[in-house]
Amino acid sequence: MTSFATASDGVKLAYECVGEGESVMLVHGFASSRAQNWRATGWYDTLGHAGYRVVAMDCRGHGESGKPLDPAAYDHAIMMEDIATVMRAADAAPAFVMGYSMGGYISMHLLLARPELVKKLVVGGVGATYLEGQFGSRDVIADALLAPDKTKIANPIARRFRDFAEQDGKDITALAACMRANRRVLSASELSRSTRPVLVVCGENDDLTGPPGPLAAAFANGRAVTIPRRDHMTAVGDKLYKKVVLEFLAG
Repeated sequence: MTSFATASDGVKLAYECVGEGESVMLVHGFASSRAQNWRATGWYDTLGHAGYRVVAMDCRGHGESGKPLDPAAYDHAIMMEDIATVMRAADAAPAFVMGYSMGGYISMHLLLARPELVKKLVVGGVGATYLEGQFGSRDVIADALLAPDKTKIANPIARRFRDFAEQDGKDITALAACMRANRRVLSASELSRSTRPVLVVCGENDDLTGPPGPLAAAFANGRAVTIPRRDHMTAVGDKLYKKVVLEFLAG
């Protein structure tokens, strides 16, 4: 059942809690939702059967949460505080935290700014390109999201984002605002200050992230796992991904 917490700027944040046990806070990727990223891929069942309580949120601009149209509302510092707000509302602090893609970026900010909230962190769908700044132009992707004729989008990555954002129930205007927001990349030096255990997982064929090793090495207590034959969209539901996460949480 959907519950709502209220962010400091008044945006309503949708979340749900499933099961009992230690809490695992799930933060989905860009243009996805808690249902698409985590429930549909079997994570609710995987974590529940292992004895964990799932706390899954819809990030602002996504799912059932509020959808501001000002890019300034999607600063990662603000979205990081959204996670903390939901954790408090769900009585889930501290918790294990797992973020995928955009959710991984935000969760890393949470780890550094609010370490008392994070027992361990799993970062999925984020790798070497994060540190290298090679993700590409966010404005190009945002422009592609709003292009009147998507057949004229030349950038293949931008076209993939457009196709994904056009799925039923998604607000493409809010997603474009989210994509244009300020993104401060954390440096390897900053990440090294955290002593919490961190697991970094990427698909072998993920051309958005690159390999997980360099990002994992930036943390003082990081570990990298590559999921064979998977890309950015298919790694999240992979059986090996689930296996290594359960081992990591229990270890």
